[in-house]
Amino acid sequence: MRRFNSILILSSALIMASCGQKSGNQQTAAVVVDEAPKVTVTKVYAENVPQLSTYPTTVEAEIINNITPQSASRINEILVEVGDHVKKGQKLATMDGINLEKLRLQIKNDSIEYGRTKELHEIGAVSQANFEAMTLAYEVSKKTYSNLLENTILRSPISGIVTARNYDEGDMYAMAQPLFVVQNITPVKMLINISESNYSKVSKGMEVEIVADAFPEEVFKGKVNLIYPTIDPRSHTFPVEITVDNKDEKLRPGMFARVTVNYGNNFRVVVPDNAVLKQVGADEKYVYVLNEDGTVTHTPVKVGVRMGKRYEIISGIDDGATIVTSGQTRLRNNIKVDIVK
Repeated sequence: MRRFNSILILSSALIMASCGQKSGNQQTAAVVVDEAPKVTVTKVYAENVPQLSTYPTTVEAEIINNITPQSASRINEILVEVGDHVKKGQKLATMDGINLEKLRLQIKNDSIEYGRTKELHEIGAVSQANFEAMTLAYEVSKKTYSNLLENTILRSPISGIVTARNYDEGDMYAMAQPLFVVQNITPVKMLINISESNYSKVSKGMEVEIVADAFPEEVFKGKVNLIYPTIDPRSHTFPVEITVDNKDEKLRPGMFARVTVNYGNNFRVVVPDNAVLKQVGADEKYVYVLNEDGTVTHTPVKVGVRMGKRYEIISGIDDGATIVTSGQTRLRNNIKVDIVK
């Protein structure tokens, strides 16, 4: 009898333990609930969005002149140095003048002979043919002297700055490279290649902005000076020449710069950049749009220009829509969300 009571007590204990365990599981299951993801949202609107494009380029001089004598000769005197500003017609150097002096004396003699021949021709002592031959010889001598003078006393054909001097006084100019390089840097110019889709949006005189790496905090104003009339069939771009007055001569040839062109405004929805997500393994971008019933919709969007911490949306979102700006990691299509103020 005692053994039966022990078995009964043990069985009761096992049954109670089993019931308690089951009850505990039911309580645990009741605690686990699928909470709505917490998100922040914002309402977005359409506004005028400047259509800006930036193009890398290099600053170039408006005019570049290589100053060289016409023939090999010894350099007699150097009168300017690299970095000097020169005026149009200013003397830069002189070459050996022996040949020039010989030609000067020849012209002097030809002048005397021409005068004598002219007097004789007027009284009929010299034929017309001989007079014309003498006249021609005299004119050729004068032109030869003028040409040699230009190549003996070298002058700058433009106003600008000396950017190179490749010889010293006493050197024999061997025609291998120019004696001087003079560049006009007021104004300067830049070439950019613009997509053919913007061909109709570019016009001569159109204002642009330039930033040079040498002056990152300064914006220079320029304008479109020349639009090339043909499109490159490989790149589908066309060259455009930009000029900057550069009166202070800050921009120098060879500097790296960026030209920003404004193609006008588009009235489009603008959203915070943290609202735009990228589809893993694809180029597709999307946002979550909040619906009236508190659910969200996975919405693909086409993104335009970036403006600081905001994106222009070309398509996908309506003006006045409410979108999720944070907490997107737990979201899926049509899920209900808890909006955090």
